[in-house]
Amino acid sequence: MLYLDIHTHQPLPKQHVQSILSLSLTDGDLYPLTNTRPISVGLHPWFAKLKNLELQFENLKNKAQQPNVKMIGECGLDKLRGERLENQVIILEKQIALAEELNKPIILHCVKGFAELIEIKDRLKVKVPMILHGFNKNVELGKQLIDKGFMLSFGTSILRTDSGAAKLIQDTDNFFLETDDSLTPIEEIYDATANLKKCSVDELKARIFADWKKLSLL
Repeated sequence: MLYLDIHTHQPLPKQHVQSILSLSLTDGDLYPLTNTRPISVGLHPWFAKLKNLELQFENLKNKAQQPNVKMIGECGLDKLRGERLENQVIILEKQIALAEELNKPIILHCVKGFAELIEIKDRLKVKVPMILHGFNKNVELGKQLIDKGFMLSFGTSILRTDSGAAKLIQDTDNFFLETDDSLTPIEEIYDATANLKKCSVDELKARIFADWKKLSLL
């Protein structure tokens, strides 16, 4: 069974790994989109500009309909970088609407904007899965997000036993695994997770495979 990496920026996966390559379309057609590899496409909050939204969103809408585009994003909120928060909310909500229209999950980037993200999800009554990538906050916030219907993805932070991700993962089965922009192999992240969950790597693979299948990511 394959290792599954839900969010990566690494261009060349190994044969025994299936990954979803995340592309930001804020640079127009700088990145040619393959028609075969699973990808996610979105307007990243670091780079998306409200003044360019009409053009960028039209490009996103066209590309997002490709069958190999499995998710919308990464998109989201970041209070430390990018446009002011009000503009980021506008940009995010348009992408949420697109994800709902296409019935595709959303992969989310969030820095210090979790309360706002919860409010948006509640207000818009979002039905498609919303996955927070690279989650490494405290256990209480993680459980709150799960209770609100978010799904979580963990990356290299899982390798540190004192991290929020490592503590939270022991109390939940509601998660995915990723490499993001790290060169750490996804196999190493699986090994660490299996140790924390006190299960075999094959058992972990099977559980994550089932969740990918539910979300039509395979």
